[in-house]
Amino acid sequence: MGKVGKVLLIVWASLMTVIAVGLSGLEAMRFFGKSNLDSKSATIAPVLDQSTEDIAVSAGQNWEDDWIRYDGEVYDYNEDITTFLVMGIDKDDKVVKEVQEGTDGGQADALFLLVLNPRSQTIKIIGINRNSMTDIDVYDEYGRYQTTIVGQICTQHGFGNGMEESCEYQVKAVSNMFYQLPIHGYAAINMSAIPVLNDMVGGVDVTVLEDLSNKDKKLVEGEKVHLEGKDALAYVHERDIKLFGSSDRRLERQRQYLNGFIKAAREMASTNNNAAIEMFTAINEMMVTNITADEISYLAPYMTKFSFDATDFKMIQGENKKVGEYEGFYVDEKDLYKTIIDVFYEKVDNVG
Repeated sequence: MGKVGKVLLIVWASLMTVIAVGLSGLEAMRFFGKSNLDSKSATIAPVLDQSTEDIAVSAGQNWEDDWIRYDGEVYDYNEDITTFLVMGIDKDDKVVKEVQEGTDGGQADALFLLVLNPRSQTIKIIGINRNSMTDIDVYDEYGRYQTTIVGQICTQHGFGNGMEESCEYQVKAVSNMFYQLPIHGYAAINMSAIPVLNDMVGGVDVTVLEDLSNKDKKLVEGEKVHLEGKDALAYVHERDIKLFGSSDRRLERQRQYLNGFIKAAREMASTNNNAAIEMFTAINEMMVTNITADEISYLAPYMTKFSFDATDFKMIQGENKKVGEYEGFYVDEKDLYKTIIDVFYEKVDNVG
């Protein structure tokens, strides 16, 4: 998880919606928006185990390419779903800057999949542990591919130029980790955006879950605090890296902060129709995204209706282990597989 935290995920989605209000009536733009989003994904469906398709065929049921059998049931990939990767980048620059090829692109300390399902009119979020051990592509200072190693997934963004190239590398790594999951767009946001966004919604109220008074004197465990400015950044970002599993405790703080931020943002939006546009403008130079105006116009009518609550935020289970000087998070593949089924698939009835 990381320095930008879950708040940026929800804010980014909300901003995209409001900005598109003036465009949402243009059907041509909506049509091209959907087409463009579909074309941006390198895959069309996850590649999951389909070894039991013969069971359905023997029962007289034609087997579809994107069906899979899981726990005795048959599931179909929901092609109407649109998935975005939102990254919190370990940089505090006020303006995103291109860097030379190498490893200075910045680590993706926060990684979230934002999943929009128009059939159920829901938003789901999948949090990816920044220490998840998975395949990482290594490039040299000239941008030439060298090899693939197993490493922390957050390091993949560091390769490349810190801009679109780094984002594309990170999208590929996440997609591969999720069995070649289609990802239709991305947004990479610098940590410097947190205090800006926090203060624009009037701050966020929390009861401090973990003592961080050595980082910020306000953050005493058990105290009710109104987070402002750098207080918010400290609350969602700080951890003692010397303590094993500290990123997990930080995750609980981020989850709590997110709920408070959403409440504050909704209250602000109820009295200020331009709230999201103002927030987007304020952090525009702090992020890299490949989402365009026509794509936003396609998303806008749906996102205004979609529901989201705490149960819609999912984390992949796994185990932290020491890997040399660092921690590695080893994903529970069974839980990952089940999460993919639960979020991206629908049950097919009347299959033998």
